[in-house]
Amino acid sequence: MGARNRTDSPREQLWTRDFILICTTNLFIFCGFQMLMPTLPVYAKHLGGSDAAAGLIVGSVSVAAVLMRPVAGQALDYYGRKGIFLAGLVVFISAVLAYIWAPSLGVLLLIRFIHGFGWGATSTAASTVAADIIPKARLGEGMGYFGLTTTVAMAFAPALGLYLTSHFSFTVLFLASAFIVAIAAGLALSIGYRHINAAKAKTFLLEKAALRPALVIFFVTMTYGAVVSFLALYAAQQGIDNIGPFFTVYAIALAVARPLSGRLADRRGFDIVVIPGVVLIMVAMFLLYLANSFAWFLAAGIVYGIGFGAVQPGLQAMSVLKAPPNRRGAANATFFIGFDLGIGFSSVLWGLVSQAFGYKAMYLWTVVPALLALSIYIIIGRRMQQLAQ
Repeated sequence: MGARNRTDSPREQLWTRDFILICTTNLFIFCGFQMLMPTLPVYAKHLGGSDAAAGLIVGSVSVAAVLMRPVAGQALDYYGRKGIFLAGLVVFISAVLAYIWAPSLGVLLLIRFIHGFGWGATSTAASTVAADIIPKARLGEGMGYFGLTTTVAMAFAPALGLYLTSHFSFTVLFLASAFIVAIAAGLALSIGYRHINAAKAKTFLLEKAALRPALVIFFVTMTYGAVVSFLALYAAQQGIDNIGPFFTVYAIALAVARPLSGRLADRRGFDIVVIPGVVLIMVAMFLLYLANSFAWFLAAGIVYGIGFGAVQPGLQAMSVLKAPPNRRGAANATFFIGFDLGIGFSSVLWGLVSQAFGYKAMYLWTVVPALLALSIYIIIGRRMQQLAQ
């Protein structure tokens, strides 16, 4: 399972103008998105919702993204990258602005669903453009650095969102998010998009080479759904008013782990980063279960960041390595469908679990999907490695 992924050819240049542009664009996209993740459950409760309703609001964006991603993936491969990318950004910005006028939970849910369509198209397009630009022999490393932009966003965007809502208002939060994503749209216009021969229309919208990594990431992100949906509420119950630093230390750990693990995967294979990474995620979930002080939460954030930073770039690189260039859109869509389904399904599931048994018990149960992810990866890992060679 530990076969090498790189070739013996000279290292091609990674840090080109277009790679820097797509990384910067992705940074602003994720800033605009992540600043809403810990605040929308609070907004839902502000409108009179329960824990289960808050989980549904958070999870609905992932459900919508799952529905959009296979369509967006095929559109990216068939019609080209630029138009689909920009269209997704327009829908994204429009939905964020519409949150300002949501009078009820029902309307908020509808807007969140539309937001999910824009998010699904935008994030699939960004990853596909990055895969076009990154040299194949450095795909793990390149995806690690590309993913690092999401890490940088996580370092301050959730805390920024919480700060804006506590010191100003939800209206200021939504205006700030829309403005940040508008900057991303301006940057996206400046990218030199690669010419890729159009794919033939296919009835099967998913890429089979990415199905196995997508299944593993589904169970991994079930743990992430518990973190982004309910950590602020759990911390408040434990007497911690500002949990923003958790996301900061989590992001710093991600920032260290992503590029290092990507480079290691290019040289030594995916097992050496994915298996230890999933184990660390399990440890982090258990630490959250035990957490009774701010220090415990910070420790969990560091361990979770290292684990997630090792797992996600490796699985994503695995998804696109074997796909032909004109199926990268479908490959990225397939991977992110697993990613989004894990968050969306678990946000609703953990909402029900927390309502029935409490937040502490909920975090103990999150160890189970991490264990399933590890088991599935080990069982089918050899086949996944063969597909990626």
